[in-house]
Amino acid sequence: MSKKYKKIFGRVIYMLYNMNIKSKLRGGEMAEIKYDIIEKLGVIGEGSKGWKKEVNIISWNGRKAKLDIRDWDENNEKMGKGITLSKDELKALKSLLNSFEVEDLDI
Repeated sequence: MSKKYKKIFGRVIYMLYNMNIKSKLRGGEMAEIKYDIIEKLGVIGEGSKGWKKEVNIISWNGRKAKLDIRDWDENNEKMGKGITLSKDELKALKSLLNSFEVEDLDI
């Protein structure tokens, strides 16, 4: 490798280091997500692999608890994508759901 390319390569590595990508270059993992299931409200579905769509009250990363709907494995250790709702968002959703008949929906 020529001196010119070594210098360019060195600058790129330095930039990546400063952008905090060092851990990804070394095969680092994502930051840990902390959660505390305050209350399990119920299960609204189950997938073919045993994961359950649960409705829970959860505190994420020590923040104020919210209503949470997402898929969980049987031990609540692994999770799928989900949705969290604040109390105001939950009130708005409840009002919206009460404004129509589920049987009238073409779903």
